[in-house]
Amino acid sequence: MSDADNRQRAEFPPTGFWRRWCADAAPAELPRVDAPATAVELTPAPAQAPAVSGRDVAPAYRVLVVEDDPSQALFAESVLNGAGMEARVVAVTSEVMDAMQSLRPDLVLMDLHMPGLDGVELTTLIRRHPDFAMTPVVFLTGDEDPERRFEVLDVGADDFLRKPVRPRHLVSAVQSRILRARMLQAAGSGARHPATGLHTRPQMLQLLTTSVPGATSGAALFVEIAGTAALRDRFGYAALEELLTEAGRRLAAICDGHAASRLNDNTFLVFATGVSGAALPPLARQLRDGFGEHPFQVGGERLRLRAVVGYADLSQGFEDAGAALSAAEEALRAARAHPHGVAAWTRPVSAQDRELAAVEQALRDALASGSLLAAFQPIVAVAGGDEAQYQVLLRLRGGGGELHPAGRVLQAASRIGATLQVDRRMAEIAIGALRRQREEQRALRLFVTQSPSTLAHDGHAQWLLQTLADAGVDGASLVIDVRQEDALVHALSLQEFCSAMVSAGVQLCLSQYCHGPEANALLGQLPLGYVRLDSRYSRNLDDTAVRDEMRAAIDYAHRMGLQVIGQQVEDAQSAATLWMTGVDFIQGNLVQRPAGDLQFDFHTSVL
Repeated sequence: MSDADNRQRAEFPPTGFWRRWCADAAPAELPRVDAPATAVELTPAPAQAPAVSGRDVAPAYRVLVVEDDPSQALFAESVLNGAGMEARVVAVTSEVMDAMQSLRPDLVLMDLHMPGLDGVELTTLIRRHPDFAMTPVVFLTGDEDPERRFEVLDVGADDFLRKPVRPRHLVSAVQSRILRARMLQAAGSGARHPATGLHTRPQMLQLLTTSVPGATSGAALFVEIAGTAALRDRFGYAALEELLTEAGRRLAAICDGHAASRLNDNTFLVFATGVSGAALPPLARQLRDGFGEHPFQVGGERLRLRAVVGYADLSQGFEDAGAALSAAEEALRAARAHPHGVAAWTRPVSAQDRELAAVEQALRDALASGSLLAAFQPIVAVAGGDEAQYQVLLRLRGGGGELHPAGRVLQAASRIGATLQVDRRMAEIAIGALRRQREEQRALRLFVTQSPSTLAHDGHAQWLLQTLADAGVDGASLVIDVRQEDALVHALSLQEFCSAMVSAGVQLCLSQYCHGPEANALLGQLPLGYVRLDSRYSRNLDDTAVRDEMRAAIDYAHRMGLQVIGQQVEDAQSAATLWMTGVDFIQGNLVQRPAGDLQFDFHTSVL
């Protein structure tokens, strides 16, 4: 291998280099402690942690017992208290976290199956609390299902004890678990790198393993010292190592108290807690500039180090520490090529999400500029007549001139919290068209779709009535269109809206109507004037069962005194079939495609 290849390997560690932690890291150095004496049956010696100094003794072990069975709870409490521990029983799972805060237990002993939260849910809740991420959780259970045990171990439980358990076994298991946890805590708090004060790699891996799953804030930042290959060639390995040790001390001083560790020759990891979103770029720049602005000494020369930083915001959601570190490593590779030396990892966005994001931006622009559009599609009586009526259809053009479908626009409106704005804008367009037609002394009826959240919004009914009054428009010329699936869920709020509209004569149309017990009951609950049949009827008219169901829907609507609209009629055969089954109106491209004006000739139209 050439010298250039060797320099490249030293300069840029291979992808996934952090995965070697578990394999190449030396075992943690823990203080040697003799195991506590085995407890006797019911009156063991008091449980105490090993002596720290000649006279100092750690406090008695604190155990929180979570058990809803009074006899089992009394057994565990008596045995543990008899062994010199401080045991407290909680029988209601909703009280566990409060008890954790007050007792600060060294160990939680709980039953697996309890009313309220089960063992999996409760362990997950405990592990997500930063103060109890490392508190041992031991289950005392008679459950023989190994899958259930694995499930609980996966979310952070430490051990299982099978019921019934002998007192000496219970005491021994609890003592050993607490002793191990206290030793690990002592090692984690004191066993830092002697020269830099940074965490060791095993400590950082354990910290990330317990903190990343379910995290809603925080970040993993990779900080890489650039140009180390050239520095090594110039000053030698020993001088470079002294320089990087000094860089570690510098990192400890500029990382704002966040946990940090050296990963390899020239790369460090910072685990920032409680920081996310807009606070991360300044932190990354602070780490970068903290090296660039500090004069280092190497080989009798003063120099400044260039650092590059790649980071992953944990609020984006990562299943485990490995996924978060892979993301931060990917960002570090991008930072090497970035002129500012800082890059953030962003989750890949699907083509569908990108399209929806474009619609959201186009909708924001249209609402801000008042350029939201509407198209009008005629609704024609099958028996003929010159009554002009249209459905008002939402339209939105993107930056490239493309026309976005109404369903996608409404989805975007919901995501950005603009549903009320969109619905009111469509109502304003419809009422404006009605006002202009009234001024020309032309009768017109418009059907306008409104979402249930808009109709239930405080003050919307009054706003609509006031808008009609200000325009001098008769409320009977406006029909509010509501989808059946929405009406089934929001029937009560629809009734309240309709009661406010009665005095103005505004009617209601149930759209996407399908024959069935729930929908039929809805026809009697709401003050409807129209129903618009579900589009599947017009799409499947060659299916006998569908035609029979449609005929039953039309007959029932007529018995309720409602007029029926058949929609999405694309050809003459479909129109003829709908006419023979008794619909009152037809709507679709056979009649006319949606247009931006109201120029359809209802008087001469023939179906």
